[in-house]
Amino acid sequence: MHIRPATLSDCPVIYAFLCDLEEETLDREKFDAVFKTNLDHPDYHYLVAETDQEIIGYVSCHTQLLLHHVGRVGEIQELYVSPACRNQRIGRQLIDRLLQLAADRGWVNLEVTTNKKRLDTQRFYEQTGFSPTHIKFVRQF
Repeated sequence: MHIRPATLSDCPVIYAFLCDLEEETLDREKFDAVFKTNLDHPDYHYLVAETDQEIIGYVSCHTQLLLHHVGRVGEIQELYVSPACRNQRIGRQLIDRLLQLAADRGWVNLEVTTNKKRLDTQRFYEQTGFSPTHIKFVRQF
């Protein structure tokens, strides 16, 4: 298994991963457009875990300079591992690669938000060194 930056040809697999993660069918045309735009953006990092030419995991992280942190902050947007490949430390390896990227580029911290109902996900992030220090509020449109 190795981790590499995502490419445009990975879009169909990542689309399927995120539809499963979100438990809904996302608008494919809009998804493809956003994926292509973000793939070329220097502040967005899309990584895939791959084995034998099969993508088994994915993580995305967006970074930005924040005044209240006086530096660059990374925020994990999505993390997904194929159900058949879970509990094999693939998610941890994706996080470790982001932590390496953060250290190499001098990020101040790495943040992640997850849905309250995803208790296993919350445990995973705590086990990988994240602390539940904030509460996120969302307003739907």
